[in-house]
Amino acid sequence: MKIVLIGIQGAGKSTQGNLLSKKLSIPYLSTGHIFRELAKEKTNLGRYVKEVMNAGYLIPDKKTVSIVEEYLKRPEYKNGYIMDGFPRTVAQAEFFNNGADKVIYLKVSDEEALKRLSFRNGDNGTREDETPSAIAKRIESFHKLTEPVLDYYRKKGSLIEIDGEKTIEEIHGKILKKLNIR
Repeated sequence: MKIVLIGIQGAGKSTQGNLLSKKLSIPYLSTGHIFRELAKEKTNLGRYVKEVMNAGYLIPDKKTVSIVEEYLKRPEYKNGYIMDGFPRTVAQAEFFNNGADKVIYLKVSDEEALKRLSFRNGDNGTREDETPSAIAKRIESFHKLTEPVLDYYRKKGSLIEIDGEKTIEEIHGKILKKLNIR
C-alpha cells in the first residue's frame, strides 16, 4: 500500500506515519528528514537545501521530485511506503499521479500546530528550520501551495480527511478504520 500523509507542520504526520509503518510493515519516508540529512552534507546541494529550509521556504518542485524519485527506487519501497511531506504542490501531485493509493489529510488548525511546535521545541531545543519566522512562512506556504493538493486528491477520490486535533490513539484508530485495516 502506498500512503501519503498531508498536514500542516505540527499536525502529527511523523507520529502517525511511524505508527502506520509498524502496523502495515511498510517503510515510512519523510521528505523533511531527507532534506534535513541533505542539509548536513558539505555539498552544493546540502548547502542549498539548508539555506532554503532555514529561510522557511520549500525546496522547488524540480529538485524535490528528483530527490523523491531517487529514494523511491530503493528496494525497501517496492512493496509500498508511507510518504510524509510530498507532494506539497499540485505540480508535484501531478508528477506523483499513480504514487498513492490513499492520501490522508491530518486537519489541524494553525493555532494547534503552533502550540504543538512550541511544546516540541521547548522539550528538545529549536531546530534551525523551526524558528518562529520559518514556521510562519511554512504555514503560509501550506495554505497557499498545499491546500490545492487536497482538492486534487479529493477529485481523484483518494483523500481521507482526519481530525488531527484528537489524541494520537484516536487519530490512529480513525485512520485504520478509513483504510479498512483491523
